[in-house]
Amino acid sequence: MTAEIAILNKEAIALASDSAVTLSGDSSPKIFTSANKLFSLSKYHPVGIMLYQNASFMGVPWEVIIKLYKNKLGLNKFDKLEDYSEDFIRFLAEGNSLFPAQIQDQHVIESILNYLLYIRSDIIKLLEKKIEDEKELTEEGVHETVVHVIKSHYDTWKVTENIATIPESYCEEIHKKYYNNIKELIQDTFEKLPLSKECQEHLERIVCSLFSKFPSGIQNPSFSGIVIAGFGELDTFPVLDELYLEGIAHDKLKYKRLRTTRIGFNNRAAIIPFAQREMVDTFMQGADPFYLNVEDGFLNDIFDRYAAAISRNLQKYTPEEQEKLKENLVSAGKNILTDFKTKLENHRKDKYVLPIINVVSFLPKDELAAMAESLVNLTSFKRKVTMESETVGGPVDVALISKGDGFIWIKRKHYFKAELNPQFFANYYRGGGDERTQEI
Repeated sequence: MTAEIAILNKEAIALASDSAVTLSGDSSPKIFTSANKLFSLSKYHPVGIMLYQNASFMGVPWEVIIKLYKNKLGLNKFDKLEDYSEDFIRFLAEGNSLFPAQIQDQHVIESILNYLLYIRSDIIKLLEKKIEDEKELTEEGVHETVVHVIKSHYDTWKVTENIATIPESYCEEIHKKYYNNIKELIQDTFEKLPLSKECQEHLERIVCSLFSKFPSGIQNPSFSGIVIAGFGELDTFPVLDELYLEGIAHDKLKYKRLRTTRIGFNNRAAIIPFAQREMVDTFMQGADPFYLNVEDGFLNDIFDRYAAAISRNLQKYTPEEQEKLKENLVSAGKNILTDFKTKLENHRKDKYVLPIINVVSFLPKDELAAMAESLVNLTSFKRKVTMESETVGGPVDVALISKGDGFIWIKRKHYFKAELNPQFFANYYRGGGDERTQEI
């Protein structure tokens, strides 16, 4: 995991990232604190990129991909920041030799297997709950559970539209190309569970949709988060683009834009955390987000039990009338609770969030960078003084991007000594250009 932040006002954008990377294997995870997650995207123009969640994409380190793209981009520039994002996506998607067919096939098979195992785990959890509740489990009960879980997953994927960049025929192409692999993976995964013909067909439809849809509430754990920020030629104020990428299958990149944040006259500043963000949210809102979630759960439970207790103790009502009363009380309680949460949220916004945003809108560039570094260090410090794994840590890289000065490193770790490698800096701008930044 990682902790990253972007802080924007009309003058500049500060980007900060920790250096921790977690490698998962058969034994306990191994954490290194020397990873690079923040880069300039152009040698000559004010655009930067940050990465979170995965250090590689389709088996290729992101650092390698970014530096290859930077060389390809060269002196080219775009009018809008979003145009840099689109050009970077095209670089990944359009027949890139970095991702040959063999690697794409491997990605497809691994993705299908992981999702089938995810469905199987849902089935097993539901079966275990049935055994706990009913103390026995019949063959009919097993069959009903398998059908219910698979149908639930199928319905979720069925109602989701293909992403705009992938045609409707794509699912059929995947099914045809990987038909034998899909059949074998389904058989191996569900070998001891009863699968009807309809369930088999549903599973095939589901796994073919994995590479063209983004259903609500389902996230691939191997995704990569990308933050591209800075200025296009026509951008007066900074812009941030956040993208979500999963992989390339059958020469189609599965991705979506999560958000675009523009600073302007109506939006003077923004503080945007990525990945492990709870300490930034605590700083901004005056309360830990996990605490707020627990509080919400308790309040919901209290209102539900309170309604049931009232209805049970009104003896003059019949059981049907008590149940109806309970439903009315629960409905009223939910409305009251929703109003309560809205008022608390507005209070946090007015008393905590907006005062900080107002100050950030006037911060000079050096203070903007210092604030970004401090918020990343705050998350790292929390991990250090608790029993949580130190998945955030190491040196904090900080960069500042402004329209006039371009991409400037404020803090940057080096794996070599700059004074011993003058040839690196001599070669970096070979081909011309204004020497405004130095990247390693």
